[in-house]
Amino acid sequence: MAKRPRIAVVGSANIDLTTFTNQFPKPGETIFGQKFDLGFGGKGANQAVAARLCGAEVFMVARVGSDLFGPATIENFKKQGIDPTHVKQVEGLSSGVAPIFVDPNGQNRILVVKGANDALKPADVDAAAETLKSADCIVLQFEIPVETVYYTVEFARKHGIRCIVNPAPAQTVNMGALKDLDYFVPNETEAETITGSPVKNVDDARKCAEKLVGGGIRRVIITLGANGSLLASREGTEHVAPFTVKSVDSTGAGDAFIGSFAVFLGEGVPEQEAVRRANLYAGLSTTGVGTQKSFYDRARFDSEWAARS
Repeated sequence: MAKRPRIAVVGSANIDLTTFTNQFPKPGETIFGQKFDLGFGGKGANQAVAARLCGAEVFMVARVGSDLFGPATIENFKKQGIDPTHVKQVEGLSSGVAPIFVDPNGQNRILVVKGANDALKPADVDAAAETLKSADCIVLQFEIPVETVYYTVEFARKHGIRCIVNPAPAQTVNMGALKDLDYFVPNETEAETITGSPVKNVDDARKCAEKLVGGGIRRVIITLGANGSLLASREGTEHVAPFTVKSVDSTGAGDAFIGSFAVFLGEGVPEQEAVRRANLYAGLSTTGVGTQKSFYDRARFDSEWAARS
């Protein structure tokens, strides 16, 4: 039986407000959407839920607002089996929200209002230090202050804990602060924004990843949506092919990839196979609507993996 990994997610928790529409309004125009869905989200929370559904023991370090969404988010973590001991409400701030607009092809446009996520500081990482030290892997994103991300990366480095950073939403990166980071996992848009190099195809992704590895990061995985993903290290690069699925909503697919990948690695699955499994897990997440609600549990995933691998 595979080892049960212990995953720490230091990151964001939002409420997703998803609107499905055939077109987008012009300035000053009001149009009717097709459907609306409200659910729990935030890149950090999504990655935590994916990791938990894949079988890991998961705990969250996060901040939520003093509004009605705050207690509901904490309760959702409990229902999901995620330890919310280090998820705290911040007085006077709203919880993070993410209005999401999805077109008929399943592509999404997202506007994130960070709210209390911006109140997650290095001191909060210190407050959770004993719990974090027990983790097999720490997962981070850019929906919290970047100073907190860098501080946590250094904490992981100091204590010999595997660390995965998802630079989303993309912003300027201090490569020195990410030196010897275990895994840096952007999508095409994020990779392009961070490096200034266009990522339109697998060859572009390879050049971009090599630039990031050259900057001191140990391994880079660029997720390429329907084109799978590209794994790069100091030893070379490899394109990991996708799986064919019928996609209806791509929201949260990157989070599904990262949460599941952390678990597969923690179980001792070889790196390339862990990426391949995460490709499938992410692809399957696009066959349902929303983020956390569309993620597969381990039994369903294992059945799909057995049938497709």
